[in-house]
Amino acid sequence: MSDTVHTLVSKQFSPRADAYVQSAVHASGADLEALATFAQNNRFARALDLGCGGGHASFTIAPFVGEVTAYDLSAEMLTAVAAEAARRGFSNLSTRQGAVEKLPFENGEFDFVTTRYSAHHWQDIRAALREARRVLKQGAHAVFMDAFAPADSLRDTFIQTIEMLRDPSHVRDYSIAEWTVLLGEADFKVQDIVERKIHLDFATWIARMQTQPVYANAIRALQKQISAGVVEYFAIEPDGSFMLDSMSIRTEAV
Repeated sequence: MSDTVHTLVSKQFSPRADAYVQSAVHASGADLEALATFAQNNRFARALDLGCGGGHASFTIAPFVGEVTAYDLSAEMLTAVAAEAARRGFSNLSTRQGAVEKLPFENGEFDFVTTRYSAHHWQDIRAALREARRVLKQGAHAVFMDAFAPADSLRDTFIQTIEMLRDPSHVRDYSIAEWTVLLGEADFKVQDIVERKIHLDFATWIARMQTQPVYANAIRALQKQISAGVVEYFAIEPDGSFMLDSMSIRTEAV
């Protein structure tokens, strides 16, 4: 397997680890509130946060699980997550580095797996989902949270384009239909899907990834030239801020 995407992800996110730990957009949201409730109701013994990024899903479930492993490709990101976990007093949170396509864990090692705003960076989502299923006990739960692409082709093309202009490590925001198929192929049974809209402030969104001006300007130019229907769907504002589709999919390992 080529490491090109893995290298890009590490290059893009490692220098921005602290920004993602402190990001207000990533640190809150209805999806995290629902995740906290789910963890509190189930009290999982061992949980895994795949592509943990700034660690916000790990921090959310840590008070309600026996152990949580925050797993990410970026060593710098994990260092920032570990420091924040220590600051918050989460002694049950550990970190582990690696790619999602080949997890360094035993079969059925976890009784809960989650991931948030990571899957659209995965080089091989099918391999990653198979690995997520492998390390999960049969009958256990997994919750997948990410941006998703609209079913409409033009809207889909638009969101993929601006995502990649902002961040070249972007692979794809998958549609709900694509997610359903991919999860089924990996032996996950979909139990519940919740769709949401999140507001992205353009200046903050660009600054967090330190997008070069030429690409930020290209995004703004495309926003201004795209069809009225796309502008309306994403609620694109005069300053470039917009609404992004996001979803939470709760599944069972079968």
